[in-house]
Amino acid sequence: MDAVEDVKARLSIEDVVSRYVELKRAGRNFRGLSPFTNEKTPSFMISPEKQIWHDFSSGKGGNMFSFVMEMEGVDFRAALELLARQAGIDLSQYQRSTDASRGQQKQRLGEALELAAKFYQAHLKQNKQALDYVFKKRKFNKTTAIEFQIGYSPNSGTALTKFLLSKGFNAQELKSAGLSIASQRELGDMFRGRIMIPLMDSFGNVIGFTARILNDDPNVPKYINTPQTALYDKSRQVFGLHLAKEAIRKNGYVVVVEGNLDVIASHQAGIKQTVATAGTAMTSQHLKMVGRLTDDVRLAFDQDRAGLQAAERTIPLASQANVSLSIITVKDAKDPDELIQKDPKLWQEAIDKPKYALDWLIDRYKHELDISSAQGKRQFTDILLKVIRELGDSVEQDHYVTVLSKLIGVSADALRSKLSSGTNVSRRLLKKKTEPNNQKDIDRELIKAQNHFLAIMLMQPGLRMYLKTLTSEIMPEEPAKKLLSFLQSDTKFVFSDEAKTPADTSEYCQILVLLYEELYQGLELLDLRYEAAQLQARLIQQYVKGKKTQLALQMRTTGSTSELLNQARELDKLLNGVKEKVNG
Repeated sequence: MDAVEDVKARLSIEDVVSRYVELKRAGRNFRGLSPFTNEKTPSFMISPEKQIWHDFSSGKGGNMFSFVMEMEGVDFRAALELLARQAGIDLSQYQRSTDASRGQQKQRLGEALELAAKFYQAHLKQNKQALDYVFKKRKFNKTTAIEFQIGYSPNSGTALTKFLLSKGFNAQELKSAGLSIASQRELGDMFRGRIMIPLMDSFGNVIGFTARILNDDPNVPKYINTPQTALYDKSRQVFGLHLAKEAIRKNGYVVVVEGNLDVIASHQAGIKQTVATAGTAMTSQHLKMVGRLTDDVRLAFDQDRAGLQAAERTIPLASQANVSLSIITVKDAKDPDELIQKDPKLWQEAIDKPKYALDWLIDRYKHELDISSAQGKRQFTDILLKVIRELGDSVEQDHYVTVLSKLIGVSADALRSKLSSGTNVSRRLLKKKTEPNNQKDIDRELIKAQNHFLAIMLMQPGLRMYLKTLTSEIMPEEPAKKLLSFLQSDTKFVFSDEAKTPADTSEYCQILVLLYEELYQGLELLDLRYEAAQLQARLIQQYVKGKKTQLALQMRTTGSTSELLNQARELDKLLNGVKEKVNG
């Protein structure tokens, strides 16, 4: 038995989900409020028999691993590790000896870091200057200090090192964890006389520290962080994510700030959907981590030159990560913490009025440069087209080419020429947009229509006449494409637990069965026929709408339109045909 099957054998999906969602028995299944939408009527279902879940309000579903991935914003490996710990399974037994040894080393480093955090917390209570800084100067309350495990590192130079050595850790482990450094004389503490803020992974495990001086001495670095270790990677660390996940899902967006203390102040002010990067450099890994929880990312870096440049560098990364990036402007304060000190309401007002990143960038350079002059227009387009060129969506590219054209009084064709000649990479503007391969790119309602339609088709062979006008291209998700083709090739197929379905569709079919049992089982055939017709029409309407958008873009960017017009006419025939059937 492999690790995945072993976890499934020891854990039930209802036990895993009940850690996040309050469940109530509903016949053979369990029901609860969706953790992904703010619904008041329970539409989140679990089938203990099938060991699957489905959220009818968002269209999401899967097994216990996909649920943890959604809730925790992690990849499959991290979900497996979390569930293995819950099941009491040692994953090292499934690894090669070298991998197992590395895993054991990481566990030891984690234990040392967790113990160090408790050590620093204990010493905060004993140092009046540190207490005054946390509670009087920063104005954090006791609850906040405990929640973020704020501590203090003694200034003796060896206090933590001696403590951890006495607990059985060796010098190499302390150095590998980034807690101690070796000098010519002895092993000493990495952090001394500083406020200590633990850095945690998305599950709340301590992986490092940020350390701040108590007095702002210009000759001493204000902040120092744990160096790169086996556990801590600055390019992947998102501070506060373990405490922000629930609020991010509930509010539908994440606020990314520059400083860890900004995060702590924001959480204390009740705005808990706030996280920070390590410094001002936001990476694609950061965006990927927060992007698992929401595609609405609002950036609020400091208003200095470094912060503005960092925000600018993030724009193309956001496009590549398939997230929508907007910029929060903090007025009359240097950072969110200072604004919160004035009035927390001002911070919430700023968050509620973000500006889409490219619009923000255009406004910024529109005021910095003289766009009425030839030189200003050249500089302006140099900057903006460089960013536009990195956008992954050709429709969005074309939109901003048009915006720039109107703004500076230059033809759109001239800008397109400059856009396509400014790099040796493929000319994205002239390419047809590729089909989306990420669920965030697909309209939620289209996903729901796809699943509801195929649930009826799978369980009602007598209604499969509605499959005739559909093609796999219409279905937005890969398992649905495979199932559609399969049912079209075998219209008399009867589903059962033993029936053979196409590869990689078994779990998807189980979700469709659960959906059918909850929504359609018991309906009269006439009602099911009406529902199938409506869903078929909705799928085709959404498909035609998307295809026409692509054709309109191609007509603007290519010389020949006759073939494209023929394609548009065929789409109209498809749409009119389904409308006639529904109305008839």
